[in-house]
Amino acid sequence: MSVPLILIVEDEESLAEVLSYNLQNEGFRTLTASTGTEGIRLAQKKKPDTVILDVMLPEMDGLEVCQQLRQDSETKHLPILMLTARSEEADELAGFLHGADDYVTKPFKFKLLFERIKALLRRNVQKKDETGIVHLHDIQLDEIRHQVNLLGEVVHLTPTEFRLLNFLMQNPGRVYDRRDLMGEAIGDDALVLERTIDVHIRSLRTKLKSRSDAIETVRGIGYRFKSP
Repeated sequence: MSVPLILIVEDEESLAEVLSYNLQNEGFRTLTASTGTEGIRLAQKKKPDTVILDVMLPEMDGLEVCQQLRQDSETKHLPILMLTARSEEADELAGFLHGADDYVTKPFKFKLLFERIKALLRRNVQKKDETGIVHLHDIQLDEIRHQVNLLGEVVHLTPTEFRLLNFLMQNPGRVYDRRDLMGEAIGDDALVLERTIDVHIRSLRTKLKSRSDAIETVRGIGYRFKSP
């Protein structure tokens, strides 16, 4: 099995060095970039297994970098974890809407970051079956092609959002609490806040536009996909 390659896009040199050192001690290979432009170039050239992406970068901020990686067919499924000094829910939502899979605020504990990275790597393994297509409420999800269409128009989701929607659509009418959903989308052993699933759901509803009500909130419990 090949050793996972982690691309660190961080303009603070000392932090990039610490991240690289600790990840290498955990058995990963690492690459570093100090600008958004360089980060995109390395992601396209080296095809890393995961990207750790700072929001505040020179030349091009992390949100734009994330968006450009999602628009490139070669990097659109690449797991992206964003780092930021801002912890407001609106900032997290902006990250998810631009294509991030996960979001960690500074300062952070390395153990938390490491568990998030492991979860992203594990969940990036694609599950395939013979049909892989679910069609409900004008939303068509193709698991094999990893594509979602709404009324014939492609909906661009992050890998985490895709897994979350896939799980809900495979089990319409059934209510899941936030912990169950995070286990499916990010990983059972990931150290995450329960509100993170709310941000992912909000992002999903925004992207589903006129069919946003297909994902229903069950107060005091969690969420479900509307029954056919």
